[in-house]
This record gives sequence, structure tokens and C-alpha cells, in this order.
Amino acid sequence: MKFSLISPTFGRPEEVTEFLESLLEQDYSGFEVILGDGTPKDTLRPDLKRFEDNSTYPLHIVYEEYLSVSDGRNRAAEKAKGEYLIFMDSDCLIPPNYLKLVEAHLSKHSLDAFGGPDKAHKNFTPLQKAISFSMTSLLTTGGIRGKQNHVGTYHPRGFNMGIKASTFNAVGGYSDFRCGEDIELSMRIIEQGYSVGFIPEAFVYHKRRTSLKQFFKQVYRFGAARINIYKRHPKELKVTHFFPLLFSLYVISSVLGITLLPRSLTLLYQLSLEIYVIALFVSATWQSKSMGVGLLAILTSFTMLYGYAWGFVSNAWAYYVLKMPKGLKL
Repeated sequence: MKFSLISPTFGRPEEVTEFLESLLEQDYSGFEVILGDGTPKDTLRPDLKRFEDNSTYPLHIVYEEYLSVSDGRNRAAEKAKGEYLIFMDSDCLIPPNYLKLVEAHLSKHSLDAFGGPDKAHKNFTPLQKAISFSMTSLLTTGGIRGKQNHVGTYHPRGFNMGIKASTFNAVGGYSDFRCGEDIELSMRIIEQGYSVGFIPEAFVYHKRRTSLKQFFKQVYRFGAARINIYKRHPKELKVTHFFPLLFSLYVISSVLGITLLPRSLTLLYQLSLEIYVIALFVSATWQSKSMGVGLLAILTSFTMLYGYAWGFVSNAWAYYVLKMPKGLKL
């Protein structure tokens, strides 16, 4: 068997059902799907019964109550039979030609690990499209998140991340991280000399969060996780990771500067922010063909940058000021 598709799950039956339904449409045969499920009282399984009985692909569920994301992936990988393990998130929809595109690329390029980008599906809500823009645009931090392979070192992400089973076992699988675990694994793979590549055509549709509050919590954890990654991989903290913090400080200083700075400097601050906001609006509108999404993208981009910065600073404060040996609990 060539591919084992693995996803951690925890409740969200509608989301998981849509994920599995999208895999029924694959124009590729000979793969399996394994879920590492931690749903309390095993209440997700009854909703997935029809997938276990289908003939398109074998579905296996590895269950343990409150199984964490990393442990769920590791436990599922232990059961996998594929040459390659492809890790995905359950809030993704997989295009029908995904596995064919991956196989075609691997036939030309020998890779130990690979990843691909994520996009917004045409049926996503305007907010989901705006969040997708904010998480993938070079105007925010999208260019260093794995959308492009030419901005810094490319690290495959857990929503679309393939690894040879032999490589996964050799590096020890996912660590004890509760957030940022996919980046940390990618770093170990690269540090140990394995080949890693980007497959631009092998994208997935990634729903992400469905409210601004959920989105803020998510990016807050991402920012905090970057400090945890730095503690284990000091060389991997780059100047670009400070952009959300610097941006937040810039906005705060511009607000304070209304009364404290000379008028000419205040106007310069305001003009630069206005240019940035217009750039977000135009880029998101052009990409989505919707002015509504363009307006929402301004809000989601500021939410993402502020949330990431707050998590980044909070965990740094926990480590270096409060002297908490494990930092914030994520």
C-alpha cells in the first residue's frame, strides 16, 4: 500500500463526516484512512459507521478517551500499512485528484517528507475565506507558514504533511508538544538530513475556525508554541516570527502618538497603516472576488497578528520572567 491518510479527531461529527466524504471522491485506489480519536465516551464512532462499511477505502479508528493530537497521530501511525503516512486535519476537504498528484510528484522526486498548501473552497463562508486569506497571505505571515517554498526553510504542516513511514519511525514521530507539534517534527526531519519538498499542486481545502473568538484562541496558541519551539530548536527563531509583535507595537504606538508625537509623524503612522489596510482589502477582494470577504480579511488579519503576538509575548513572559519551567499550558 502506498498511502495511509491519518487524522486526529475529537468530536465534531459534521466536520469529520465531510472530511471522510471528500476522500470517497478520490480518483485513486489502494489507500487507507486511520483516525486517532479521543472523543469522550466514544460518541463519534456511531456517526462514522457507514464509512467503516464502505468499499472505497479501509477506515480504521484508533480510540482512547481524551487522546491528544500528537498521541492520536502516533497511535494511528503504528497501525498504518502505507509506505507514506499523510497527516491531515479533520477540518480539511481533499480534492479528488490529490493522491494522484502526490504520487506523480513522488515518481519524479525522491522525498522523505513533503507538504502542500491550503486553500479556501468556493462553498466556505465569507469568514472562513477571510481567515484562509489571513493565514496564507504574504501580507500577513502566510509566506512563512508553508504556503510558499521560497520564503525561508520550508516546514510541512500537519494539515497536509506526508512522511515516509520509515523516516517517521526513525525520527521518533510526534513529540510531546500540544501545539506546534507539526513544525517541531518537520524541524527534526530536516535536522537529521532527510529530504523535504513542497508540492504546490497538492493542496487541500482547510476550513480552520468558524468564529473570530475561536480563531483568536487558535493563533494565540500558535504564537505561544513558537516560544516552545525556540526552546527546543534555538536556531529556528527567525526575524519574521517577530513581525506580528512588531506590527502590534507599531499600531499601539501610532494610537498613542496621536497626542504625544508631532503631527507630521502621526500622519506618517496613520498613512502607513491606511496603505496596509487598503492592501489587505484589495488583495483579499481580488483573490476571493468578493468585497465582503475583503472587508472581513482586514478584521481577520488584525485578529491573527494580535492573537499571535499576544501568545508569543505571554509565553516568553512565562518562561523568562515568571520562570515557569514548561511555560504556558497549551
